[in-house]
Amino acid sequence: MGSNWDWQVFLTDPGGKYPTYLQWMLSAWGWTVSVSILALIVALVMGSLIGIIRTLPDSPWLVRLGNAWVELFRNIPLLVQIFLWYHVIPALIPVMKGVPPFVLVVLALGFFTSARIAEQVRSGVQALPKGQRYAGMAVGFTTPQYYRYVLLPMAYRIILPPLTSEAMNIFKNSSVAFAISISELTMFFIQTTEETSRPYEMFIAVSGLYIVSAFAINRIMAFIEKRVRIPGYVISTSGGGH
Repeated sequence: MGSNWDWQVFLTDPGGKYPTYLQWMLSAWGWTVSVSILALIVALVMGSLIGIIRTLPDSPWLVRLGNAWVELFRNIPLLVQIFLWYHVIPALIPVMKGVPPFVLVVLALGFFTSARIAEQVRSGVQALPKGQRYAGMAVGFTTPQYYRYVLLPMAYRIILPPLTSEAMNIFKNSSVAFAISISELTMFFIQTTEETSRPYEMFIAVSGLYIVSAFAINRIMAFIEKRVRIPGYVISTSGGGH
């Protein structure tokens, strides 16, 4: 079987937009990275906001809203959510008509992941001693101020390990973008396998790029975690009284 390998296939001309399959694959990798990074930004922003809302004192209706967000986006499969964004949302919301599929898949992947990050932010805040909240209030901080200056800097530090997993997962989950014809790595694999009849070479190359992407995220997050780690703090999903 080894004699049948033909890695030179990546240097051949696919007869289209790209001079070689290698350049086509690198372009697809660029789309994968773009979708993943932008979706991660959306997930971090929305997940942080929803996670904070779920820990607000004396705001039960906001807590219910945050809980509803988490349950909605966590319990609908990602592929279904992408189809909803692509086919249903533009029909229901006229302003969404004409929005590029790239933007829709970024929103779908970002909102899906935001539900998981919201749960981690909630756990991080609730893992802190409730005396930290009271200390912020005692020095005259408003609610936004003691979240910004007291609770969140500590909470983000202790949830970095699960955030690392989410950042890696978002690169892997970006593969579902092929379902709405985004030219990312999985779409590249499907198309080139049909054209070249070289599934093993294409599969190994695409898998390698996914591994490189996930490993790079892992190393970056590990470096950040090492720099900001707080000894003695662990996540407690049971909460700390906030």
